Amino acid sequence: MLTPHAPKLSFVIPFMNEEATLEELYRRIAEAVTPTLSADESFEVIFVDDGSTDDSVAVAERLVRAHAQVSLLELQGNFGKSAALAAGFSKASGRIVFTLDADLQDDPKEIPRFLSKLSEGFDLVSGYKQKRNDPVSKVLPSRVFNWLVRTATGVKLHDVNCGFKAYRDVVLKNVRLYGELHRFVPVLAHWKRFRIGEIPVEHHARKFGYSKFGGGRFFRGLMDLLTVVFLLRYGRRPAHFFGAVGTLTLALGVALFGYLTVIWFEGQSIGRRPLLILAVLLIVVGVQILATGLIAELIVHLARTELPYVLKREAVHEVMPLQERAPAFYR
Repeated sequence: MLTPHAPKLSFVIPFMNEEATLEELYRRIAEAVTPTLSADESFEVIFVDDGSTDDSVAVAERLVRAHAQVSLLELQGNFGKSAALAAGFSKASGRIVFTLDADLQDDPKEIPRFLSKLSEGFDLVSGYKQKRNDPVSKVLPSRVFNWLVRTATGVKLHDVNCGFKAYRDVVLKNVRLYGELHRFVPVLAHWKRFRIGEIPVEHHARKFGYSKFGGGRFFRGLMDLLTVVFLLRYGRRPAHFFGAVGTLTLALGVALFGYLTVIWFEGQSIGRRPLLILAVLLIVVGVQILATGLIAELIVHLARTELPYVLKREAVHEVMPLQERAPAFYR
């Protein structure tokens, strides 16, 4: 940004069709952050457009023109929240990075409390919406999902889904986002031995726009939970998982073949026995699972280099004579 030193705080805010809230959100962030900064400290706000079809981008461009702290990343289309966050994180230069939703349900006045919690030695602080102002159709599945996450991962957060979080930059440098794993960043960070904290935050009812998450979110969350549990336990040694399953399957097939061999020597016919088909199937499947484990081990050792998004353009505020100030595009 404009300051000679990297900003202390970065705010990464993905949005999709939130034209009514962006200006107010920036104003509230600036009001909450300014008292926490010394004279030589600064902040930046990175808006990430995830395929908006309304005038949200135009509103964000106006903010870029008016405020040196604001920049805009416009993605080529809708890639999902994880991809939008990954794009924003790649540009964030603050020592502490905040994420919050663009719909004004998260209240920026909580920012000083996040900073206070981080100062206690935590690396990541997650918000906890004790009183949610959402329909029961969203609240109940969220409660069930959070219970499943706590049970499966051992990370005792009340609300892993909350988008209002604060990270030290070192966390984001060591946790990679893809798919829809943004909600599991605390779990992945805990796995890498970072200290995770939580604070209750005020949650407002949505006044503008509509929720972008449908009923399929719960199912996708469950699939991502299975992915995370597998990554936590076997991400560095996938052959241990596939090897155990494959060896068990192969052993059962061999045992059945041994039994069939014995009764064949006793003079019994085995050509039409279903056990023969089952034994062959188990051996073939067991070998396939073992091979899958070996292939997975090879994949683990290959670097994943592709980005989960396509950046269409970037807009930043540049220092110009007042009458010529405008965002600079296509960086």
